Amino acid sequence: MVRKILVGALFGFLAVGVGTQAFAQADVNEKRQQLMKGQGAAVKAIKGAIESKDYVTIETKAKDLMGSSDRIVGSFPKGSTTGKTRATEAIWDKSEEFAKHAKALGAAAGELADAAKAKNDDAIAAKMKSIGATCDTCHKVFRAAKYSE
Repeated sequence: MVRKILVGALFGFLAVGVGTQAFAQADVNEKRQQLMKGQGAAVKAIKGAIESKDYVTIETKAKDLMGSSDRIVGSFPKGSTTGKTRATEAIWDKSEEFAKHAKALGAAAGELADAAKAKNDDAIAAKMKSIGATCDTCHKVFRAAKYSE
């Protein structure tokens, strides 16, 4: 009888452990996706602000993008490729390259903010191209075409 209780308890603890890990993974993925969607929204707002020459919004959203780029690498803890995610193993296999892309995005966003503050349309256009290229290059290497689920 005691043995059955111990075996039952062991399976219960294992089920809780596996369930907790699955929920933790889902939470990591959700937070990461919110971060990336926020970056996409910032870029979209910047594009609209460029058209209307709203330099304050360009600067503000560029600073938002710069700040969120600092959190990219930390949003991809090792092994977080399960669940609903498009992250590939290349993120950890080429972690230095991945970090360089995040840093380049932050730098370009900072330069975009400076260009907006100076109301320099040519520099704004150049920095937006740089941001787009950085995002595209990173996504080609580190993001799968489809979700893993």
